[in-house]
Amino acid sequence: QVQLVESGGGLVQAGGSLRLSCAASTRTFNMFAMGWFRQAPGKDREFVAAIRNGGAIDYAEAVKGRFTISRDNAKNTVYLQMNSLKLEDTAIYYCAARWWTISTMTGEYAYWGQGTRVTVSS
Repeated sequence: QVQLVESGGGLVQAGGSLRLSCAASTRTFNMFAMGWFRQAPGKDREFVAAIRNGGAIDYAEAVKGRFTISRDNAKNTVYLQMNSLKLEDTAIYYCAARWWTISTMTGEYAYWGQGTRVTVSS
């Protein structure tokens, strides 16, 4: 069982930045691919970014060039640096983990955090 705890959400003005963190409780963190997803009110949960050990990374088109995913295996933590935030980035952001390979599909992640809310204001 892997527990994931997100932090770093909050209220930010459009154009601003936030960094989300997700701490994982597993001794084999480096074996997991980590993903960030988000869910806006009234919408389905959607893929944002994912990273696996060894450098493979994928981003949703909507966040390419603005968001950066990274991981620190020594700290069992994955990060999402969000720059140039837009109103449409407002959502609850979830961290997720799956074994080894990255995926953009919510159903392929076995472990999920409780989410952290990001609100972008005008």
